[in-house]
Amino acid sequence: MPDEQLRTPLHPWHESHGGRMVDFAGWSMPVQYASIVDEHVATRTAAGLFDVSHMGRLAIDGAGSQAWLESLLTRRVADMPVGRARYTLVTSDEAGAAILDDALVTREADAADGSPRMSMVVNASNRERVVAWLRSRLPAAGATLVDRTFDTAMIAVQGPRAVPLVTGLCPPADAARIAALKNYTACAATVAGAAAAVSRTGYTGEDGVEIVVAATDAERVWAAIHDAGAAVGLKACGLGARDTLRLEAGMPLYGHELVATSDPFAIGLELAVTLDDAAGRPRNFPGAAAFRDLRDRPRGRVRVGLALDSKRSAREGHPVARDGAEVGLVTSGSYSPTLGHAIAMALVDRDAAAPDTPLEVVIRDARQPARVVPLPFHRRG
Repeated sequence: MPDEQLRTPLHPWHESHGGRMVDFAGWSMPVQYASIVDEHVATRTAAGLFDVSHMGRLAIDGAGSQAWLESLLTRRVADMPVGRARYTLVTSDEAGAAILDDALVTREADAADGSPRMSMVVNASNRERVVAWLRSRLPAAGATLVDRTFDTAMIAVQGPRAVPLVTGLCPPADAARIAALKNYTACAATVAGAAAAVSRTGYTGEDGVEIVVAATDAERVWAAIHDAGAAVGLKACGLGARDTLRLEAGMPLYGHELVATSDPFAIGLELAVTLDDAAGRPRNFPGAAAFRDLRDRPRGRVRVGLALDSKRSAREGHPVARDGAEVGLVTSGSYSPTLGHAIAMALVDRDAAAPDTPLEVVIRDARQPARVVPLPFHRRG
């Protein structure tokens, strides 16, 4: 792709409907339409419609594709049945272990010859290096990798009314199939007349689905969902609401809570790392030995939630202190529309991480009282 700012297939819709466009990881994306708070509240109470087409979408096919991914990803995938999605980390063995990204891997279907058809969704900011890393490790035969980011679109519909809205645009059999999906499962379906891959995943803490369609179908599918949702309070949402929602849900963001040198066990991502196979034997993926050492010898700072006493937001890099001494740093922070006060995630010393520990966040030389609280800040239902 050229060096100029990239645009999703839904870019014309965003501009014509008042989206405030910003640069995000090289893409022109809407940060909001009218109000981040209104979009946030709509997602918590009804439904939010998000363009997430900037995320990287990779197709991995071939008889050896599942075994190949098993050798590279931190999460066990060899035992994944058709229709299952799992959260994983993509690592290299640089300096022991370097986390290149976090990702969703899905076994979407099997080909006619029985070979698995896999897919991965990765962060926009890391897509190029993840693709380059995976291609450098491709076997001579048995697995192929295609970057589908630019010929597809990805739409997230999140909130308590999300699934009924989407199933209302599907043939009856497909509607039933989507409604029956459990968390982190997927199926093929027709949505608003377009062939789609639908997964019950998301990044907001709410129920919902993510829909991948051909780029040429994107605006038609988006408009159908938007129009159908108008009567029940759905709003188109930008990156601003997506960030406040994921913060309330306690979900890490690469570049903030999660970086190349992170200890996944210290930041609450142990679910993304399976060090043994189904028979209890050690798995061998890039960085596995370093991760075993981190699991067996806990050290360093840990991720916690912080509830602040005011609406004044802490931001990434703000110091966290106890009794005047620095004990950590904020990784993400914002005002919480759901809770009515500021919240933050931080990495703090282990002896300052117990729930209800009183701390302070230093915001522009002012010390703001805070206390450690369990994550997530908000849990649906």
